[in-house]
Amino acid sequence: MPPIGIQLYTLRAQLAENFESVIRRIAEIGYAGVEFGGQYGESPAASAMLCRELGLQISSMHAPMPMMENLTFAIDTAHTLGVTRVVCPWIPPEQFATPDDIRTSCDELNTANEILRGNALELHYHNHWQECARVGDKYVYQHMLDFLEPTIGFEVDVYWAKTAGVDPATMLRELGKRAPLLHIKDGPAAMDADMTAVGEGVVDFSAIANASRDTAEWWIVELDRCATDMLQAVEKSYQYITQRGFAHGR
Repeated sequence: MPPIGIQLYTLRAQLAENFESVIRRIAEIGYAGVEFGGQYGESPAASAMLCRELGLQISSMHAPMPMMENLTFAIDTAHTLGVTRVVCPWIPPEQFATPDDIRTSCDELNTANEILRGNALELHYHNHWQECARVGDKYVYQHMLDFLEPTIGFEVDVYWAKTAGVDPATMLRELGKRAPLLHIKDGPAAMDADMTAVGEGVVDFSAIANASRDTAEWWIVELDRCATDMLQAVEKSYQYITQRGFAHGR
């Protein structure tokens, strides 16, 4: 059973007001770890020290990629936080319009991956809806599997896959060991709708757990936005996931 983490972007507004108290609350709820999606006014060194104090692992971090000008910052931040997994969180949909566009985007990721690997880091890619669109006879993520180096992993956002019309369990089985990181969120699976606490929407998490039983290393809760109080949704999500044995806390 994998540990449960939270992508800190979920609580970006609260972190901007009082970083330390929010991190302490995450630990109190029982989360095993956090994934950074920015620094929220804190230095990486101070953030790492606080997480160590609270027994929170840092599973991974998001960084603006694959732009070369951001690589030095990403490498330095990852080393300071003590993480080995750096996640590219976004490539615009227009860069996936044709197979040639997809290949070009993947070439940029491959170049970034080579540099990261030379610094003892792994590159992973986080999907949204655009990677689950069809281009020709394949989904974009399937084209990416053809063009990306096999050392590049995937962080599968199960909600955006579902919203785009792709069954996340099927996607996870297809990616196999290349998808050790899961982004877990829930809601009505409609593009412009607010998300909900995990377990209150339409995503089938039992199927996701079964499909990723031998491959998932982290279940990471991320709510981009929520119709209810975000901290309450974060706690409800933790309870839903851990009570059903999908992932474990600290």
